[in-house]
Amino acid sequence: MVEGGPVKADKTEFTECWKISSKNPYIMKLAFAAGIGGLLFGYDTGVISGALLYIKEDFEEVDKSTFLQELIVSTCVAGAIIGAAVGGYANDRIGRRKTIMVADVLFFLGSIIMAIAPVPAVIIVGRVLVGLGVGMASMTAPLYISEASPAKIRGAMVSTNGLLITGGQFLSYLINLAFTRAPGTWRWMLGVAGLPALIQFLLMWSLPESPRWLYRENYVHEAKEILEKLYPEDEVDREIQALRESVESERAMEESIGKDMWSKLKGAFTDKVVRRGLYAGVTVQVAQQFVGINTVMYYSPTIVQFAGFASKSVALALSLITSGLNAVGSIISMMVVDKYGRRRLMIISMFGIISCLIILAVVFRQASLGAPGIDFVDTKHFGSNVTCPSYLENFHKPKWGCTQCLKAKCSFCSNVADKTAPGACLIDTKVMQNECEAEHRVFYEVFFEQGCPSKFGILAVVFLGLYIVSYSPGMGTVPWIVNSEIYPLKYRGVGGGIAAVANWVSNLIVSESYLTLTEHLGPGGTFFLFAGVSTLSLCLIIWFVPETKGLPFEEVEKMLAEGYRPCGGRKVKGEKVGKVTGDDNAA
Repeated sequence: MVEGGPVKADKTEFTECWKISSKNPYIMKLAFAAGIGGLLFGYDTGVISGALLYIKEDFEEVDKSTFLQELIVSTCVAGAIIGAAVGGYANDRIGRRKTIMVADVLFFLGSIIMAIAPVPAVIIVGRVLVGLGVGMASMTAPLYISEASPAKIRGAMVSTNGLLITGGQFLSYLINLAFTRAPGTWRWMLGVAGLPALIQFLLMWSLPESPRWLYRENYVHEAKEILEKLYPEDEVDREIQALRESVESERAMEESIGKDMWSKLKGAFTDKVVRRGLYAGVTVQVAQQFVGINTVMYYSPTIVQFAGFASKSVALALSLITSGLNAVGSIISMMVVDKYGRRRLMIISMFGIISCLIILAVVFRQASLGAPGIDFVDTKHFGSNVTCPSYLENFHKPKWGCTQCLKAKCSFCSNVADKTAPGACLIDTKVMQNECEAEHRVFYEVFFEQGCPSKFGILAVVFLGLYIVSYSPGMGTVPWIVNSEIYPLKYRGVGGGIAAVANWVSNLIVSESYLTLTEHLGPGGTFFLFAGVSTLSLCLIIWFVPETKGLPFEEVEKMLAEGYRPCGGRKVKGEKVGKVTGDDNAA
């Protein structure tokens, strides 16, 4: 049985998966029920991007406060950090099945609280509850699937959980788009997540606990009954024997390093091999977030508006493309990661990411420089008392246009004939928004809140798509695979846990700071900053992360013990330095 951490699969496993699961639908039932946790994980982390556009419409304090917007987005991540830590304890204490059910309760309550929230503070409470569920589901769903799947197809079954996460994000954008015209908009977007949580709770109620957990807790008979449903009759005794040996080995390791978390952490940081593994594992997890991916996933409709697409429905439709590409990238990664290797795939991915970030920075910079100006007559058309005060102070300056109008916390109403021509700079109120829209000045919603009309908007969307294409097959999935392979067996759980917490904390830092960065640096400057951090991350990956493709765990441990070199080699006493790859393990 699996000792913990993500499991990878090759194409043979996927073929075998369909054969075995078609003969035994019970296996697919278990995997599907637990996999709803991954779907909820993806949905609740992605849905806020579209909902935020409409939350700002209903709550003026949110619209006026970058801090509140970031808080609504990032509190889910903060809750996930706590949920992941609590989930690890709950998995061992009450079992995988009950932990998933607790996560469902948190998902359901959080969704309902957000849907009926009368004030932004209540939305934040709901986001924290959902975040706790996300953190618990992110750890428990793949663990339950791995322990309740036949060994031959375990990798394939667990890999589908990652696909369901990206599928959940895609679904969130689809549902966001579906509710753009519905009364209540964001309340439906956030509240609908309660339905799959309820479905999963009812399904898990009727399903068994993980056979591994049952055996470890001395429910040997119950564990055997479940294995009899998962395996052919002639394989059950062999699986029981393998399970017995695995659990006994795990107990022996706990006796050697200590069962409590403090002892495991102390042992991990004092062990040279584990420490070097952590250099690699934490590096790739932090890099995964600091390339800025979750600014795209959490704020993509807002970014599309920065590019000049003022219509919320258009922004959501275009951001749906980025989410779809992310899901496709997960499938591509499953197909190529064992052929081309982890390290190579991440390095190629990083080069693509850096290139796209630099081009996006230039595009947004040009969009800002080429933004339309302000027409004094057109502005006065709405009345002197609604003209932006900052514009009245600066209207004589030739470079004062749409961008400066938005930076002054005012709003730009586009020209009647051509949205890229000079328009009006007005005070930012709902009344003025309605008056501007009443004149039907452009085809879209003409009140530009996040970005100015631009001829470069379509370029921004294209390179956002290419950014996702570069990210998803490499940095999107490979860091989790690396962390399942880089640690010695007895420290795999604690090593993976440290790296996962580093991932969530990095996620929190990026998502909490993005809107503040764009406020001070502009979208172009923010993407330049991400490009710089990504370049540093690439250097750290080249320096710290070895290739683990095709290597047994013992060989990886030996490589770390001897010392990894950035050129891809390791040195053994008395021998020359040789390349270490998945196909050639020469020292």
